[in-house]
Amino acid sequence: MKILVVGSGGREHAFIDKFRRDAPDATLFAAPGNPGMALQATLVPIPATDIDGLATFATSEEIELTVVGPEVPLARGIVDLFESRGLTIFGPSAAAARLESSKAFAKRLMADHDVPTAGFACFTEPAEARDYVAGHPEPLVIKASGLAAGKGAIVCPTRPEAVTAIDQVMVDARFGDAGSEIVVEEFMEGIELSVFFLADGKHAEPLLTSRDYKRIGEGDTGPNTGGMGAYAPAAPCGHEFIDTVRRRIADPVLGAMRDAGTPFRGFLYVGLMLTSDGPKVVEFNCRLGDPETQAVLPLTRSNLLDPMLAIARGGRLDGWAAEATTRSTLVTVIASAGYPVSSDPGRAIELPEIDAATERVYHAGTALERGRLVTAGGRVLAATATGETLEEAALASRALASRVRFEGSQWRPDIGWHELTPDRVPAPLDELLRSG
Repeated sequence: MKILVVGSGGREHAFIDKFRRDAPDATLFAAPGNPGMALQATLVPIPATDIDGLATFATSEEIELTVVGPEVPLARGIVDLFESRGLTIFGPSAAAARLESSKAFAKRLMADHDVPTAGFACFTEPAEARDYVAGHPEPLVIKASGLAAGKGAIVCPTRPEAVTAIDQVMVDARFGDAGSEIVVEEFMEGIELSVFFLADGKHAEPLLTSRDYKRIGEGDTGPNTGGMGAYAPAAPCGHEFIDTVRRRIADPVLGAMRDAGTPFRGFLYVGLMLTSDGPKVVEFNCRLGDPETQAVLPLTRSNLLDPMLAIARGGRLDGWAAEATTRSTLVTVIASAGYPVSSDPGRAIELPEIDAATERVYHAGTALERGRLVTAGGRVLAATATGETLEEAALASRALASRVRFEGSQWRPDIGWHELTPDRVPAPLDELLRSG
């Protein structure tokens, strides 16, 4: 079987690693991939955004399944294009991917179908947004409706700061066209949790819960990033909780998309805030998250390739369920100097020997330069370790991260603190708000 994975980050490296375990005899390709994937797959120098080039390659190479990692090609209609050419591809159509590519669309859908989420209003005119903010309680969250590489949300402790954020997004075009429409939300306080579902358009089956850490600094301080680490499973992860999320969130959303003639097939990422009023949706993604994927897939012992292939062919899950696990995995992201403001490319990387049974070093921002492995992005590597307990996984992940060498490397030594040290006193809310 020939499989093409689209993307070049740690998430896509984790896919390659999982598919190699699920189908040892498969021929794997990654476009454009990274040096870490080259050990298990053939790299194809086609950007993830070149959907025409990818379709041409899949046709010529007779690819039997294409799996898309990042959101941009999904939003641009790679699934629609592939299917129009008779190619088998896993992921939602561009219309279904609006759950991620348009936060305004997702919020309106949730409001129409009683899916719990923060109170909100949508605006395409800055003046109307400013007027709304003037009469709204503090704090507020200003979100660019379109895709902004995970950086389109601005938490504003005060109304004046919210007005400034509106101008930055809508007038100054801080996020380009993604900010032509904005969502103004009430601030939700609580602990975030990620729940991934495998969806066939009608039914949804959960993978493991996970939790990622967006802020750059220890103790959840400093600016937001693409993610500095994650662990799985994350509490709460029991059957009753997951069933509630499926019944109150996943099922109504899938039903609404199906009724609209745009059934959602693919990975549905439900980003939750565990509030005092129960779980509420922060956002939807139309693909797996990064770095949560690097925590979830090493624990996913069930064959994932088979149900993905069935869905891509228009079939159903037919009773598939992820096998339960008693183990834990923790991911420590190793970033380059200056991240998240800037990256520091070209620094030579020294990788340690690993225990293949319990450790992985997933590549994200790496490249080969004159035969040397060097940094080539903000988030460079993900030191991933599995253990019998979360504490064991955390200690192993941090030890692994400490053995990775490159100049200017930075990583958080406290990933997982919500469960490892639950009595820890976090920074005051006001400090957290202002640090972002």
